[in-house]
Amino acid sequence: MSESSVRNASGAAVRPRRSLFALYAVLAICAAPVLVAALVYFLEWRPGSAGTNYGDLVEPQRPVPPAEQLRLTDLDGSPFDLGSLNGKWVMVAAHGGDCGDECAKKLYIMRQTHASTGKNVGRIERVWLILDDEPVPTMVIRAYEGTHMVRARAEQVGRFLALPPGVDATPAALSQHIWLIDPRNNLMLRFPENPDPLRLRDDIGKLLHASRIG
Repeated sequence: MSESSVRNASGAAVRPRRSLFALYAVLAICAAPVLVAALVYFLEWRPGSAGTNYGDLVEPQRPVPPAEQLRLTDLDGSPFDLGSLNGKWVMVAAHGGDCGDECAKKLYIMRQTHASTGKNVGRIERVWLILDDEPVPTMVIRAYEGTHMVRARAEQVGRFLALPPGVDATPAALSQHIWLIDPRNNLMLRFPENPDPLRLRDDIGKLLHASRIG
């Protein structure tokens, strides 16, 4: 009689059941990466999770206004519809046309963040809302080529962009932040004054990684 078999009560040879431990171990090893990825997404990378994002989540959502409510024009005077960027992640800054140091700093942060996304660069657009009629310096236009530079009415911009509670939507207050619009055309994040470029980039990188849209 084979060493690997035993006999039952009737005397017939019966093979013992092979342990299922090895099978379960293999399944657990295969499933582990999927489970870890799901936990990381839902507990850390999910937009709006407490304590994980640098920017402040805009709640409730603010859809991009239609063109007749947010009247924008290119530098050549042609109408521009912010809603036309639907399907993209859009970084937004607002400043006067003379674009002093703080303005240039924000445009620089947006440009460098955009460039740092590598293969995702096509998923992002940059918009500078110019809140007055001051001429834009040629060197600024050249330095930040690729940014949509559009003139806007400060009061209309103020009704759209979300400022911290208790802060009036003056041009000075609007000039303090960078905002992010999601691919469904909803204002999503407001970054702090004098933003940390690395933390801002990290937020956007997480969103690009986690999102299947845009």
